[in-house]
Amino acid sequence: MTKLYFCVSFFLILCSAHAQNDIVIKGTVLDINTQLPLELATVYFTTVKDSTVIEYATTDKNGVFRITTKKYDKPLFLKINYMGYQPYFEEQKQLLESKDFGKIYLLENVNVLADVVIKTEALPITIKKDTLEFNATSYKVRPDSNVETLLKQLPGFDIDDQGKVTVNGREVTQFLVNGKTFFDKDGAIALKNLPAEIIKKIQVSDFKTKKEELSKQESTSDYSSINITIDEKKNKGYFGKMLAGYGSDDRYESSLIMNFFNNKQKISVLGSSNNINATGFSMDEVFDNMSGGRNTKNDTKNSGSGKGITQSNLLGLNYSDDWTKDLLAMGSYNFSNTITKNDSKSNQVSFLPTGNIVTNSDVGSRNENTGNNANFELEYKIDPKTTLLFSPKINESRSNNTSLSSSFSEDENGDALNESNSKSYREGKNSSFSNGINFNKAFEKKSRNFSFVFLNSNSKNDTDGFNLSETIFYQDNKPNDKRNQNAKNRNISDSYTLDLEYTEPITDSLRIRFGSDFDWSNEIKDQKTFNFDDATQSYSDLNASLTNYTISKQNAVSPKVGISWQKSKFTFNLNSKTSIIDFKNHSLYLNNVTDLNKKYALPFWNAQIRYKFSRSKFLTFKYDYSTSLPTSEQLMPVLDLTNPLNTIIGNPNLNPIEKNSANFNFRNFDFRTRSGYNVYFRGDYYNNDVISTSIYDDSGKRTTTYANISGVYSASVGGNWNQSLKREAHVLRYGLAINANYSFDKGFTNAVLYTAQSIAIVPKAYFTYEYGDLLTISPSYSLSYNETKYQNYTRDASSNVMHRINLQTTTYWPENLIFGNDFGYTFNSSISSDFKKDFYLWNTSLSYGFFDKKIFLKVKVYDVLNQNQSATRTISATSIRDEENTVLKRYMMFSLAYKIGNFAGTEKGRKRKQREE
Repeated sequence: MTKLYFCVSFFLILCSAHAQNDIVIKGTVLDINTQLPLELATVYFTTVKDSTVIEYATTDKNGVFRITTKKYDKPLFLKINYMGYQPYFEEQKQLLESKDFGKIYLLENVNVLADVVIKTEALPITIKKDTLEFNATSYKVRPDSNVETLLKQLPGFDIDDQGKVTVNGREVTQFLVNGKTFFDKDGAIALKNLPAEIIKKIQVSDFKTKKEELSKQESTSDYSSINITIDEKKNKGYFGKMLAGYGSDDRYESSLIMNFFNNKQKISVLGSSNNINATGFSMDEVFDNMSGGRNTKNDTKNSGSGKGITQSNLLGLNYSDDWTKDLLAMGSYNFSNTITKNDSKSNQVSFLPTGNIVTNSDVGSRNENTGNNANFELEYKIDPKTTLLFSPKINESRSNNTSLSSSFSEDENGDALNESNSKSYREGKNSSFSNGINFNKAFEKKSRNFSFVFLNSNSKNDTDGFNLSETIFYQDNKPNDKRNQNAKNRNISDSYTLDLEYTEPITDSLRIRFGSDFDWSNEIKDQKTFNFDDATQSYSDLNASLTNYTISKQNAVSPKVGISWQKSKFTFNLNSKTSIIDFKNHSLYLNNVTDLNKKYALPFWNAQIRYKFSRSKFLTFKYDYSTSLPTSEQLMPVLDLTNPLNTIIGNPNLNPIEKNSANFNFRNFDFRTRSGYNVYFRGDYYNNDVISTSIYDDSGKRTTTYANISGVYSASVGGNWNQSLKREAHVLRYGLAINANYSFDKGFTNAVLYTAQSIAIVPKAYFTYEYGDLLTISPSYSLSYNETKYQNYTRDASSNVMHRINLQTTTYWPENLIFGNDFGYTFNSSISSDFKKDFYLWNTSLSYGFFDKKIFLKVKVYDVLNQNQSATRTISATSIRDEENTVLKRYMMFSLAYKIGNFAGTEKGRKRKQREE
């Protein structure tokens, strides 16, 4: 508690010292003729030397602006812009103290002659209510730059090594192009493939759900959304990039992306094929599709699990258009095929009160997945205040899996407990359909609103699997388990949700919401297993102990009420509902019928407080209380004998899960110094949780069921600080971050209560230096420390330390030559002696551009030192697991990339330039 008090006190002192260096600039903007205030005029300061924007704000309904900034001792301009008025300029030698500019008058633009055009300075930043808008032409980037490079130049923007974008300390989770999704909101595709030269504006706003957007409610999210708008003059044309490469060990990569624009209509096509673990589509300008090309991204981002080597094929189509001014359409189709091969070995120690069990396993697998996904969105504006939205999605996928595995378990004295060997093959087919119907009606009275949201999700999954296995037990004279079986399973799931909500304004700042949710769901699981019949040489002998038919139904009615109180700087949201649930479960197993029907009344409520101290300094506090039901598998007292080493049975006496969550976040970003910090805290406490509990027999076989437990909690606290400095061609970006987690777990093993207290601390430091368009250097370091202490275990504590060092360099000199290097080092102190504790991963790329940088010839080497590995340690409350999987090793790749583009505005500009020359 003393340490916590010290940290809070230090933070408050820091904020106070920070505030003492601030000065306040204010004034009132008026029409010179009418003397009326001008609302939403943009007021900003720029340097005299290079017109860099220092601070900005907008006027309120009384024409008043107020800017809190740091002292500035160099010449600068005060500028004011307002649509339809002549811009205002006033030079200041310096700003060293607070100042009131008093009344500032603007003169309306009146063009006497039709042919006279008054040209004004392009406004770099505009604030429109809750939207921050940047004029892209006001920021200079390389001619061949993409949108990601442009964003890095905008004040308040930060893109880390993992590709995460933040604006004024808030993470961006949605990217739109001309207000519409671009391949299902995948920001990486838009940021890395759209050329900066066609962009007109970058608009930043609070992320809103579709319901909040249509009903014009304030955002309840703590994230941001970015809309990239294309210049109307360049919104006619096409651009794209093609890539093909081949290398050692038969490694290859190929990709294509083409975009066609015709005013409101946009069509994009992309395709990719490779066997280097790149399953997505986010080409890097230095390493292209090379998975792990930038080490800090690692393979997990591109290949999902990061286990094995994946061969991937991808084809996608994205379409959007305004069919009429009131009918907007967009949709996409994606085909994907992936084949992943992996060999894994693991060593796991399971903690028991009576002694530990050590299990060594080897698994070789091949997984193939083929998917077809299509989604469509149709938005119809029935009238200016009524909108109807349809958003259907269709998915069809097939999979097949082959696995060969073996395991051996022994006790801590080295005595054998059990041994298992198996070979399996499984095919699966899944089809699903979901749809959303969103109707919103706004009324004449401001903020009065009615919304109707209907969602459905329907899916069917069929699997056909074959299993040949043998499990040998060395203790208790237990009979061995031999299986040669065919399992046919079908799962059918249907769910429907209706959300009705009416909003009534009480005052200009206070609104009340009330309505109800209606939920219906039905799930059918039909599991049949057949033994191999030697007489008929077929799988025709029904195994009743592995055959089960279950039905689970839930019907719920959830009346709800909420209030919103919104002032200029303060927002408060409170929501509450109670779900009245009818939960029915039916099972037919071993010719016995089991019915479990229960009724529940589960409360939910959440509160959110947001306070905006200034444009870029704000605080958020959230509190949630939620309850949820155990699953039907956890409740039904029916045996599951699928795993010969683990028999599972449900517990019909389980109570609902009760969870309390609190979240505190404070962000501050200094626009002028381009520095900011963020501190946060999150805590979760379970009044009632559902856990699995196992009892081991002398042969190491488990019998697992479920139980309720209370007093389990976790907490995390952390923060980060970053700053950016720019001096002519030199740019420095650096920062510090730290994250700490604490958890207290309880559980039962062999009917004995255990507790586990875990702590994890992860500090990180990062730095980036850029010299103009020629050089980028980015080193980073992170330390991860984990410790777990146990009670009622044979082990008192376990801990490990992991060091990660990374260095990225990119040079763009001589002209047309790009040289990129990515060097990483990882050390894990506690990996067992069976695995290597550390490794280096060095990737390098060299490319040269021809024909005005339209063609790039590249040579890339992955894992130059041939040391890449995938050794991990996982520490849980009941076990420690070391695992190693197949990873990509060293290969060399030669590739050729071709960029193509033709825009109406760009082409005319080139022709005009040629005529002038």
